[in-house]
Amino acid sequence: MNDTAHALGTSRTLWELLARRADLTPDRPVLLQDDRTLSFGELRARAERVAAGLYDMGVRPGTVVAWQLPTRIETAVLSFALARLGAVQSPVIPFYRDREVGFALRESKAEFFAVPGEWRGFDHTEMARRLGAKGIFEAYDALPDGDPSALPAPPADGTTVRWVYWTSGTTSDPKGVLHTDRSLIAGGSCLAHALRLTQDDVGSIAFPYAHIGGPDYMVMLLLYGFPAVMFEHFALPAALAGYREHRVTVAGGSTAFYSMFLAEQRKQPGSPVVPTLRLLAGGGAPKPPEVYHSVVREMGVQLTHGYGMTEVPMITMGAPDDSAENLATTEGRPPEGMEIRIVDGEVRLKGEAVCRGYLDPAQSAAAFDADGFFVTGDLGQVTGSGHLVLTGRLKDVIIRKGENISAKEIEDLLHRHPAVRDVAVIGLPDAERGERVCAVVEQPPEAGPLTLKDVTGHLRAEGLSVHKLPEQVEVVDALPRNETLRKVLKYKLRERYS
Repeated sequence: MNDTAHALGTSRTLWELLARRADLTPDRPVLLQDDRTLSFGELRARAERVAAGLYDMGVRPGTVVAWQLPTRIETAVLSFALARLGAVQSPVIPFYRDREVGFALRESKAEFFAVPGEWRGFDHTEMARRLGAKGIFEAYDALPDGDPSALPAPPADGTTVRWVYWTSGTTSDPKGVLHTDRSLIAGGSCLAHALRLTQDDVGSIAFPYAHIGGPDYMVMLLLYGFPAVMFEHFALPAALAGYREHRVTVAGGSTAFYSMFLAEQRKQPGSPVVPTLRLLAGGGAPKPPEVYHSVVREMGVQLTHGYGMTEVPMITMGAPDDSAENLATTEGRPPEGMEIRIVDGEVRLKGEAVCRGYLDPAQSAAAFDADGFFVTGDLGQVTGSGHLVLTGRLKDVIIRKGENISAKEIEDLLHRHPAVRDVAVIGLPDAERGERVCAVVEQPPEAGPLTLKDVTGHLRAEGLSVHKLPEQVEVVDALPRNETLRKVLKYKLRERYS
Protein backbone atom coordinates (compact mmCIF):
# COMPACT_ATOMS: atom_id res chain seq x y z
CA MET A 1 0.00 0.00 0.00
CA ASN A 2 1.48 3.37 -0.95
CA ASP A 3 1.20 6.47 1.24
CA THR A 4 -1.25 8.23 -1.10
CA ALA A 5 -3.64 5.27 -1.18
CA HIS A 6 -3.40 4.93 2.60
CA ALA A 7 -4.24 8.61 3.09
CA LEU A 8 -7.15 8.49 0.63
CA GLY A 9 -8.51 5.41 2.39
CA THR A 10 -9.24 7.55 5.45
CA SER A 11 -11.88 9.53 3.51
CA ARG A 12 -15.16 9.72 5.41
CA THR A 13 -17.42 9.51 2.37
CA LEU A 14 -17.24 8.32 -1.22
CA TRP A 15 -17.68 11.88 -2.42
CA GLU A 16 -14.75 13.04 -0.31
CA LEU A 17 -12.67 10.20 -1.75
CA LEU A 18 -13.54 11.26 -5.31
CA ALA A 19 -12.84 14.94 -4.56
CA ARG A 20 -9.44 14.18 -3.06
CA ARG A 21 -8.45 11.96 -6.00
CA ALA A 22 -9.67 14.58 -8.51
CA ASP A 23 -7.50 17.19 -6.77
CA LEU A 24 -4.46 14.89 -7.01
CA THR A 25 -4.77 13.66 -10.61
CA PRO A 26 -7.57 15.58 -12.36
CA ASP A 27 -6.45 14.73 -15.90
CA ARG A 28 -5.76 11.03 -15.47
CA PRO A 29 -8.43 8.73 -16.97
CA VAL A 30 -10.69 6.77 -14.65
CA LEU A 31 -13.37 5.23 -16.91
CA LEU A 32 -12.98 4.00 -20.49
CA GLN A 33 -15.82 2.73 -22.66
CA ASP A 34 -15.69 2.14 -26.40
CA ASP A 35 -14.15 5.40 -27.73
CA ARG A 36 -14.99 7.48 -24.64
CA THR A 37 -12.71 8.48 -21.79
CA LEU A 38 -13.63 10.18 -18.51
CA SER A 39 -10.95 11.64 -16.22
CA PHE A 40 -11.10 11.90 -12.44
CA GLY A 41 -11.63 15.64 -12.72
CA GLU A 42 -14.38 15.22 -15.30
CA LEU A 43 -16.11 12.59 -13.16
CA ARG A 44 -16.27 15.03 -10.25
CA ALA A 45 -17.44 17.94 -12.42
CA ARG A 46 -20.10 15.93 -14.26
CA ALA A 47 -21.34 14.34 -11.05
CA GLU A 48 -21.78 17.77 -9.47
CA ARG A 49 -23.84 19.02 -12.41
CA VAL A 50 -25.99 15.88 -12.32
CA ALA A 51 -26.37 16.27 -8.55
CA ALA A 52 -27.67 19.81 -9.18
CA GLY A 53 -30.13 18.47 -11.73
CA LEU A 54 -31.34 15.82 -9.28
CA TYR A 55 -31.65 18.49 -6.60
CA ASP A 56 -33.87 20.50 -8.94
CA MET A 57 -36.04 17.37 -9.33
CA GLY A 58 -36.50 17.18 -5.56
CA VAL A 59 -33.78 14.74 -4.50
CA ARG A 60 -32.46 15.71 -1.06
CA PRO A 61 -30.12 14.17 1.52
CA GLY A 62 -31.80 10.96 2.69
CA THR A 63 -34.11 10.68 -0.35
CA VAL A 64 -34.29 7.04 -1.49
CA VAL A 65 -33.38 6.72 -5.18
CA ALA A 66 -33.45 3.29 -6.82
CA TRP A 67 -31.62 2.76 -10.10
CA GLN A 68 -31.59 -0.16 -12.49
CA LEU A 69 -28.92 0.68 -15.05
CA PRO A 70 -26.30 -1.17 -17.10
CA THR A 71 -22.54 -0.87 -16.70
CA ARG A 72 -21.97 2.51 -18.33
CA ILE A 73 -20.05 5.70 -17.63
CA GLU A 74 -23.39 7.45 -17.08
CA THR A 75 -24.31 4.98 -14.35
CA ALA A 76 -21.13 5.74 -12.40
CA VAL A 77 -21.71 9.49 -12.85
CA LEU A 78 -25.29 9.21 -11.56
CA SER A 79 -24.21 7.15 -8.57
CA PHE A 80 -21.55 9.68 -7.57
CA ALA A 81 -24.07 12.50 -8.07
CA LEU A 82 -26.36 10.79 -5.57
CA ALA A 83 -23.39 10.33 -3.22
CA ARG A 84 -22.69 14.08 -3.54
CA LEU A 85 -26.26 14.79 -2.37
CA GLY A 86 -26.20 12.23 0.45
CA ALA A 87 -29.20 10.41 -1.02
CA VAL A 88 -29.91 6.77 -0.16
CA GLN A 89 -29.15 4.63 -3.22
CA SER A 90 -30.80 1.31 -4.01
CA PRO A 91 -29.01 -0.25 -7.00
CA VAL A 92 -30.96 -3.01 -8.77
CA ILE A 93 -29.33 -5.53 -11.14
CA PRO A 94 -30.48 -4.75 -14.73
CA PHE A 95 -31.52 -8.35 -15.39
CA TYR A 96 -34.10 -8.39 -12.59
CA ARG A 97 -37.73 -8.26 -13.62
CA ASP A 98 -41.14 -7.49 -12.09
CA ARG A 99 -40.97 -9.72 -9.00
CA GLU A 100 -37.53 -8.67 -7.76
CA VAL A 101 -37.78 -5.04 -8.93
CA GLY A 102 -41.24 -4.57 -7.43
CA PHE A 103 -40.06 -6.04 -4.14
CA ALA A 104 -36.99 -3.74 -4.05
CA LEU A 105 -39.08 -0.64 -4.81
CA ARG A 106 -41.67 -1.45 -2.15
CA GLU A 107 -39.25 -2.45 0.58
CA SER A 108 -36.87 0.47 0.06
CA LYS A 109 -39.77 2.95 -0.29
CA ALA A 110 -37.98 4.48 -3.28
CA GLU A 111 -39.13 7.99 -4.14
CA PHE A 112 -37.33 8.07 -7.51
CA PHE A 113 -36.41 5.30 -9.96
CA ALA A 114 -33.79 5.67 -12.73
CA VAL A 115 -34.10 3.23 -15.64
CA PRO A 116 -32.37 2.80 -19.03
CA GLY A 117 -35.56 2.92 -21.10
CA GLU A 118 -35.58 0.03 -23.56
CA TRP A 119 -32.40 -1.97 -23.08
CA ARG A 120 -31.44 -5.24 -24.72
CA GLY A 121 -34.98 -5.75 -25.99
CA PHE A 122 -36.75 -5.09 -22.68
CA ASP A 123 -38.71 -1.93 -21.84
CA HIS A 124 -37.65 -0.97 -18.30
CA THR A 125 -39.69 2.23 -18.35
CA GLU A 126 -42.87 0.30 -19.08
CA MET A 127 -42.06 -2.17 -16.28
CA ALA A 128 -41.51 0.73 -13.86
CA ARG A 129 -44.90 2.18 -14.77
CA ARG A 130 -46.53 -1.22 -14.48
CA LEU A 131 -45.09 -1.55 -10.98
CA GLY A 132 -46.36 1.89 -9.96
CA ALA A 133 -42.86 3.24 -9.32
CA LYS A 134 -42.51 6.85 -8.20
CA GLY A 135 -40.34 9.50 -9.85
CA ILE A 136 -39.42 7.46 -12.94
CA PHE A 137 -36.69 8.97 -15.12
CA GLU A 138 -34.48 7.56 -17.86
CA ALA A 139 -30.73 7.76 -17.33
CA TYR A 140 -29.11 5.72 -20.09
CA ASP A 141 -27.23 8.46 -21.97
CA ALA A 142 -28.86 11.75 -20.87
CA LEU A 143 -28.68 12.70 -17.20
CA PRO A 144 -30.28 15.54 -15.21
CA ASP A 145 -28.23 18.74 -15.32
CA GLY A 146 -28.11 21.84 -13.15
CA ASP A 147 -26.00 24.58 -11.58
CA PRO A 148 -23.74 23.17 -8.83
CA SER A 149 -23.61 26.54 -7.06
CA ALA A 150 -27.12 25.88 -5.75
CA LEU A 151 -26.12 22.60 -4.04
CA PRO A 152 -25.99 22.22 -0.26
CA ALA A 153 -22.71 21.15 1.34
CA PRO A 154 -21.73 17.53 0.64
CA PRO A 155 -22.37 14.96 3.38
CA ALA A 156 -19.65 14.71 6.01
CA ASP A 157 -20.75 11.58 7.88
CA GLY A 158 -19.70 8.31 6.29
CA THR A 159 -21.37 6.05 8.87
CA THR A 160 -24.98 6.87 7.92
CA VAL A 161 -26.76 4.15 5.92
CA ARG A 162 -26.89 5.45 2.34
CA TRP A 163 -26.94 2.22 0.35
CA VAL A 164 -29.45 -0.62 0.05
CA TYR A 165 -28.05 -3.53 -1.95
CA TRP A 166 -30.07 -6.63 -2.77
CA THR A 167 -29.06 -10.25 -2.33
CA SER A 168 -29.77 -12.47 -5.30
CA GLY A 169 -33.10 -13.78 -4.01
CA THR A 170 -32.52 -17.17 -5.61
CA THR A 171 -34.52 -19.11 -3.03
CA SER A 172 -36.88 -16.45 -1.65
CA ASP A 173 -37.45 -12.71 -1.75
CA PRO A 174 -34.18 -10.72 -1.88
CA LYS A 175 -32.81 -9.19 1.31
CA GLY A 176 -32.12 -5.46 1.45
CA VAL A 177 -28.55 -5.10 2.73
CA LEU A 178 -27.69 -1.81 4.47
CA HIS A 179 -24.30 -0.23 3.78
CA THR A 180 -22.57 3.04 4.59
CA ASP A 181 -19.96 4.92 2.60
CA ARG A 182 -17.34 3.79 5.08
CA SER A 183 -18.27 0.11 4.80
CA LEU A 184 -17.93 0.34 1.01
CA ILE A 185 -14.60 2.19 1.26
CA ALA A 186 -13.33 -0.46 3.69
CA GLY A 187 -14.35 -3.26 1.32
CA GLY A 188 -12.77 -1.62 -1.71
CA SER A 189 -9.60 -0.88 0.23
CA CYS A 190 -9.13 -4.58 0.98
CA LEU A 191 -9.31 -5.39 -2.73
CA ALA A 192 -7.04 -2.51 -3.72
CA HIS A 193 -4.27 -3.11 -1.21
CA ALA A 194 -4.16 -6.88 -1.76
CA LEU A 195 -3.71 -6.71 -5.54
CA ARG A 196 -0.60 -4.45 -5.43
CA LEU A 197 -1.78 -2.37 -8.40
CA THR A 198 -0.22 0.86 -9.66
CA GLN A 199 -1.12 3.89 -11.79
CA ASP A 200 0.22 2.02 -14.82
CA ASP A 201 -2.47 -0.67 -14.61
CA VAL A 202 -5.70 -0.78 -16.60
CA GLY A 203 -8.59 -2.63 -14.98
CA SER A 204 -11.96 -3.81 -16.27
CA ILE A 205 -15.54 -3.77 -15.03
CA ALA A 206 -17.29 -6.56 -16.91
CA PHE A 207 -19.93 -7.34 -14.27
CA PRO A 208 -23.09 -5.35 -13.44
CA TYR A 209 -22.13 -2.01 -11.89
CA ALA A 210 -25.25 -2.36 -9.71
CA HIS A 211 -23.59 -5.33 -8.00
CA ILE A 212 -21.75 -4.69 -4.71
CA GLY A 213 -18.58 -5.15 -6.76
CA GLY A 214 -19.29 -1.79 -8.46
CA PRO A 215 -18.29 0.45 -5.53
CA ASP A 216 -15.60 -2.09 -4.56
CA TYR A 217 -13.90 -1.52 -7.88
CA MET A 218 -14.45 2.24 -7.97
CA VAL A 219 -12.85 2.62 -4.55
CA MET A 220 -9.81 0.76 -5.89
CA LEU A 221 -9.57 3.11 -8.90
CA LEU A 222 -9.85 6.17 -6.66
CA LEU A 223 -7.25 4.94 -4.17
CA TYR A 224 -4.62 4.06 -6.76
CA GLY A 225 -5.46 6.45 -9.60
CA PHE A 226 -5.70 4.10 -12.58
CA PRO A 227 -8.53 3.53 -15.10
CA ALA A 228 -10.88 0.68 -15.90
CA VAL A 229 -12.69 -0.31 -19.07
CA MET A 230 -16.47 -0.67 -18.67
CA PHE A 231 -18.34 -3.37 -20.61
CA GLU A 232 -22.06 -2.78 -20.97
CA HIS A 233 -22.54 -6.36 -22.07
CA PHE A 234 -19.83 -8.92 -21.43
CA ALA A 235 -19.48 -11.92 -23.72
CA LEU A 236 -16.45 -13.67 -25.10
CA PRO A 237 -14.95 -13.64 -27.66
CA ALA A 238 -16.74 -10.37 -28.61
CA ALA A 239 -15.34 -8.41 -25.64
CA LEU A 240 -11.73 -9.37 -26.36
CA ALA A 241 -11.34 -6.47 -28.80
CA GLY A 242 -12.05 -4.01 -25.98
CA TYR A 243 -9.53 -5.67 -23.69
CA ARG A 244 -6.87 -5.51 -26.40
CA GLU A 245 -7.65 -1.97 -27.55
CA HIS A 246 -7.41 -0.52 -24.07
CA ARG A 247 -4.43 -2.72 -23.13
CA VAL A 248 -6.10 -4.16 -20.03
CA THR A 249 -3.67 -5.56 -17.45
CA VAL A 250 -6.17 -6.76 -14.81
CA ALA A 251 -9.37 -8.66 -15.61
CA GLY A 252 -11.74 -11.11 -13.95
CA GLY A 253 -14.90 -11.01 -11.90
CA SER A 254 -15.54 -14.52 -10.62
CA THR A 255 -14.65 -18.15 -11.31
CA ALA A 256 -16.96 -18.25 -14.33
CA PHE A 257 -15.04 -15.32 -15.86
CA TYR A 258 -11.72 -17.13 -15.36
CA SER A 259 -13.14 -20.20 -17.11
CA MET A 260 -14.40 -18.10 -20.02
CA PHE A 261 -10.97 -16.54 -20.56
CA LEU A 262 -9.38 -19.97 -20.26
CA ALA A 263 -11.74 -21.38 -22.90
CA GLU A 264 -10.70 -18.59 -25.30
CA GLN A 265 -7.03 -19.20 -24.56
CA ARG A 266 -7.45 -22.88 -25.43
CA LYS A 267 -8.57 -21.87 -28.92
CA GLN A 268 -5.11 -20.38 -29.57
CA PRO A 269 -2.53 -22.16 -27.36
CA GLY A 270 0.71 -20.28 -26.97
CA SER A 271 -0.68 -16.94 -28.18
CA PRO A 272 -2.01 -14.74 -25.32
CA VAL A 273 -5.68 -13.80 -25.80
CA VAL A 274 -4.94 -10.40 -24.23
CA PRO A 275 -1.20 -9.70 -24.64
CA THR A 276 -1.07 -7.03 -21.92
CA LEU A 277 -2.97 -9.08 -19.33
CA ARG A 278 -0.92 -9.97 -16.26
CA LEU A 279 -3.54 -10.70 -13.58
CA LEU A 280 -6.96 -12.28 -13.24
CA ALA A 281 -8.70 -11.40 -9.98
CA GLY A 282 -12.15 -11.76 -8.50
CA GLY A 283 -14.33 -13.51 -5.98
CA GLY A 284 -17.97 -14.13 -5.20
CA ALA A 285 -17.96 -17.86 -6.02
CA PRO A 286 -15.82 -20.90 -5.10
CA LYS A 287 -12.58 -21.37 -7.06
CA PRO A 288 -11.43 -24.96 -7.60
CA PRO A 289 -7.62 -25.30 -7.31
CA GLU A 290 -7.46 -26.78 -10.80
CA VAL A 291 -8.81 -23.54 -12.28
CA TYR A 292 -5.94 -21.62 -10.67
CA HIS A 293 -3.31 -24.02 -11.99
CA SER A 294 -4.84 -24.07 -15.49
CA VAL A 295 -4.91 -20.27 -15.74
CA VAL A 296 -1.30 -19.89 -14.62
CA ARG A 297 -0.07 -22.73 -16.80
CA GLU A 298 -2.03 -22.03 -19.99
CA MET A 299 -2.53 -18.25 -19.92
CA GLY A 300 0.79 -17.32 -18.33
CA VAL A 301 -0.85 -14.83 -15.93
CA GLN A 302 -1.31 -14.73 -12.18
CA LEU A 303 -4.68 -15.47 -10.57
CA THR A 304 -5.72 -14.07 -7.19
CA HIS A 305 -9.10 -14.91 -5.73
CA GLY A 306 -10.99 -13.47 -2.79
CA TYR A 307 -14.00 -13.98 -0.58
CA GLY A 308 -16.85 -11.52 -0.32
CA MET A 309 -20.61 -11.24 -0.32
CA THR A 310 -23.24 -8.53 -0.62
CA GLU A 311 -23.22 -8.15 3.17
CA VAL A 312 -19.40 -7.88 3.36
CA PRO A 313 -18.07 -6.87 -0.05
CA MET A 314 -14.49 -7.97 0.58
CA ILE A 315 -13.46 -10.24 3.42
CA THR A 316 -10.19 -11.76 2.26
CA MET A 317 -8.12 -11.49 -0.92
CA GLY A 318 -5.21 -13.39 -2.35
CA ALA A 319 -2.10 -11.32 -3.07
CA PRO A 320 0.07 -11.75 -6.18
CA ASP A 321 3.11 -12.52 -4.03
CA ASP A 322 1.35 -15.31 -2.11
CA SER A 323 2.66 -18.83 -2.66
CA ALA A 324 1.11 -20.91 -5.43
CA GLU A 325 -0.27 -23.28 -2.80
CA ASN A 326 -2.07 -20.48 -0.95
CA LEU A 327 -3.39 -18.92 -4.16
CA ALA A 328 -4.72 -22.27 -5.34
CA THR A 329 -6.25 -23.55 -2.12
CA THR A 330 -7.21 -20.51 0.00
CA GLU A 331 -9.24 -17.30 -0.32
CA GLY A 332 -6.35 -15.13 0.82
CA ARG A 333 -5.93 -13.17 4.04
CA PRO A 334 -8.16 -10.54 5.65
CA PRO A 335 -7.06 -6.91 5.72
CA GLU A 336 -6.24 -5.05 8.89
CA GLY A 337 -9.51 -4.42 10.71
CA MET A 338 -11.36 -7.55 9.53
CA GLU A 339 -11.72 -10.06 12.35
CA ILE A 340 -12.55 -13.66 11.46
CA ARG A 341 -13.88 -16.06 14.05
CA ILE A 342 -14.61 -19.73 13.39
CA VAL A 343 -17.50 -21.05 15.52
CA ASP A 344 -18.35 -24.75 15.13
CA GLY A 345 -16.72 -24.62 11.71
CA GLU A 346 -18.71 -21.58 10.58
CA VAL A 347 -17.09 -18.32 9.46
CA ARG A 348 -18.14 -15.23 11.41
CA LEU A 349 -16.98 -11.66 10.78
CA LYS A 350 -16.55 -8.31 12.45
CA GLY A 351 -15.09 -5.17 10.88
CA GLU A 352 -15.80 -1.87 9.17
CA ALA A 353 -16.68 -3.54 5.85
CA VAL A 354 -19.54 -5.51 7.43
CA CYS A 355 -23.01 -4.22 6.58
CA ARG A 356 -25.25 -2.61 9.17
CA GLY A 357 -27.82 -5.39 8.77
CA TYR A 358 -30.95 -5.69 6.67
CA LEU A 359 -34.01 -3.60 5.96
CA ASP A 360 -36.02 -6.24 7.82
CA PRO A 361 -35.17 -5.91 11.56
CA ALA A 362 -35.91 -9.60 12.15
CA GLN A 363 -33.38 -10.59 9.52
CA SER A 364 -30.85 -8.22 11.08
CA ALA A 365 -31.34 -9.74 14.53
CA ALA A 366 -30.70 -13.23 13.17
CA ALA A 367 -27.61 -12.16 11.20
CA PHE A 368 -25.38 -11.27 14.17
CA ASP A 369 -24.34 -13.35 17.17
CA ALA A 370 -24.23 -12.20 20.77
CA ASP A 371 -20.71 -10.79 20.30
CA GLY A 372 -21.70 -8.72 17.27
CA PHE A 373 -20.12 -11.02 14.67
CA PHE A 374 -21.90 -11.43 11.33
CA VAL A 375 -22.93 -15.06 10.76
CA THR A 376 -22.04 -15.98 7.16
CA GLY A 377 -23.37 -19.51 6.78
CA ASP A 378 -20.02 -20.46 5.20
CA LEU A 379 -17.77 -23.18 6.58
CA GLY A 380 -14.03 -22.72 6.80
CA GLN A 381 -10.80 -22.64 8.74
CA VAL A 382 -7.88 -20.25 9.15
CA THR A 383 -4.39 -21.57 8.47
CA GLY A 384 -1.29 -20.84 10.52
CA SER A 385 -0.30 -18.15 8.01
CA GLY A 386 -3.65 -16.40 8.44
CA HIS A 387 -5.15 -17.54 5.12
CA LEU A 388 -8.81 -18.52 5.03
CA VAL A 389 -9.83 -21.86 3.56
CA LEU A 390 -13.52 -22.24 2.73
CA THR A 391 -14.82 -25.78 2.87
CA GLY A 392 -18.40 -25.14 1.75
CA ARG A 393 -21.69 -23.71 2.92
CA LEU A 394 -23.80 -25.08 5.74
CA LYS A 395 -26.60 -25.78 3.28
CA ASP A 396 -24.10 -27.58 1.01
CA VAL A 397 -23.20 -30.16 3.64
CA ILE A 398 -24.76 -33.43 2.51
CA ILE A 399 -25.72 -35.74 5.37
CA ARG A 400 -25.61 -39.32 4.10
CA LYS A 401 -26.32 -42.04 6.66
CA GLY A 402 -25.43 -39.60 9.44
CA GLU A 403 -22.05 -38.67 7.91
CA ASN A 404 -21.32 -35.09 6.83
CA ILE A 405 -20.04 -34.77 3.25
CA SER A 406 -18.65 -31.55 1.76
CA ALA A 407 -19.96 -30.85 -1.73
CA LYS A 408 -16.99 -28.57 -2.39
CA GLU A 409 -14.46 -31.33 -1.74
CA ILE A 410 -16.04 -33.52 -4.41
CA GLU A 411 -16.41 -30.62 -6.85
CA ASP A 412 -12.73 -29.67 -6.53
CA LEU A 413 -11.69 -33.23 -7.35
CA LEU A 414 -14.07 -33.55 -10.30
CA HIS A 415 -12.67 -30.35 -11.82
CA ARG A 416 -9.51 -32.35 -12.47
CA HIS A 417 -11.37 -34.72 -14.82
CA PRO A 418 -10.78 -33.78 -18.48
CA ALA A 419 -14.42 -34.46 -19.39
CA VAL A 420 -15.70 -32.00 -16.76
CA ARG A 421 -15.91 -28.27 -17.55
CA ASP A 422 -17.97 -27.41 -14.47
CA VAL A 423 -19.82 -29.36 -11.82
CA ALA A 424 -22.26 -28.87 -8.98
CA VAL A 425 -22.60 -31.52 -6.28
CA ILE A 426 -25.91 -31.59 -4.43
CA GLY A 427 -27.69 -33.69 -1.85
CA LEU A 428 -31.02 -35.21 -2.86
CA PRO A 429 -33.65 -36.70 -0.53
CA ASP A 430 -33.29 -40.44 -0.13
CA ALA A 431 -35.53 -42.66 1.98
CA GLU A 432 -32.74 -45.08 2.91
CA ARG A 433 -29.73 -42.79 3.25
CA GLY A 434 -31.36 -39.50 4.28
CA GLU A 435 -29.56 -37.82 1.37
CA ARG A 436 -27.73 -39.22 -1.64
CA VAL A 437 -24.85 -37.53 -3.44
CA CYS A 438 -25.58 -36.30 -6.96
CA ALA A 439 -23.01 -34.73 -9.31
CA VAL A 440 -24.44 -32.51 -12.05
CA VAL A 441 -21.83 -32.04 -14.77
CA GLU A 442 -21.36 -29.56 -17.60
CA GLN A 443 -18.92 -30.97 -20.16
CA PRO A 444 -16.51 -29.22 -22.54
CA PRO A 445 -17.27 -29.38 -26.28
CA GLU A 446 -16.55 -32.72 -27.96
CA ALA A 447 -16.07 -34.54 -24.65
CA GLY A 448 -17.16 -38.16 -24.64
CA PRO A 449 -20.09 -39.47 -22.58
CA LEU A 450 -19.54 -39.39 -18.84
CA THR A 451 -20.94 -42.23 -16.74
CA LEU A 452 -21.32 -42.79 -13.02
CA LYS A 453 -18.56 -45.41 -13.30
CA ASP A 454 -16.22 -42.83 -14.87
CA VAL A 455 -16.95 -40.35 -12.09
CA THR A 456 -16.54 -42.75 -9.18
CA GLY A 457 -13.40 -44.27 -10.74
CA HIS A 458 -11.81 -40.84 -11.02
CA LEU A 459 -12.75 -39.92 -7.44
CA ARG A 460 -11.41 -43.23 -6.09
CA ALA A 461 -8.13 -42.59 -7.90
CA GLU A 462 -8.02 -39.14 -6.31
CA GLY A 463 -8.30 -40.76 -2.89
CA LEU A 464 -11.86 -39.76 -1.98
CA SER A 465 -13.40 -41.81 0.82
CA VAL A 466 -15.85 -44.41 -0.42
CA HIS A 467 -18.76 -43.09 1.67
CA LYS A 468 -18.50 -39.73 -0.19
CA LEU A 469 -18.78 -41.16 -3.71
CA PRO A 470 -21.76 -39.91 -5.78
CA GLU A 471 -24.61 -42.33 -6.35
CA GLN A 472 -26.04 -40.31 -9.22
CA VAL A 473 -24.56 -38.36 -12.13
CA GLU A 474 -26.50 -36.00 -14.40
CA VAL A 475 -25.03 -34.35 -17.49
CA VAL A 476 -26.48 -30.98 -18.58
CA ASP A 477 -25.73 -28.65 -21.49
CA ALA A 478 -25.29 -25.74 -19.08
CA LEU A 479 -25.57 -25.38 -15.33
CA PRO A 480 -28.16 -22.79 -14.24
CA ARG A 481 -26.49 -19.53 -13.18
CA ASN A 482 -27.44 -16.09 -11.95
CA GLU A 483 -26.83 -13.02 -14.09
CA THR A 484 -24.36 -11.17 -11.84
CA LEU A 485 -21.24 -13.20 -11.10
CA ARG A 486 -22.55 -16.33 -12.87
CA LYS A 487 -22.92 -18.37 -9.68
CA VAL A 488 -24.44 -21.82 -10.09
CA LEU A 489 -28.01 -21.97 -8.76
CA LYS A 490 -28.02 -25.25 -6.87
CA TYR A 491 -31.59 -24.84 -5.69
CA LYS A 492 -32.76 -25.22 -9.31
CA LEU A 493 -30.83 -28.46 -9.59
CA ARG A 494 -32.32 -29.76 -6.36
CA GLU A 495 -35.80 -28.88 -7.63
CA ARG A 496 -35.12 -30.64 -10.93
CA TYR A 497 -33.62 -33.87 -9.63
CA SER A 498 -35.31 -34.37 -6.24
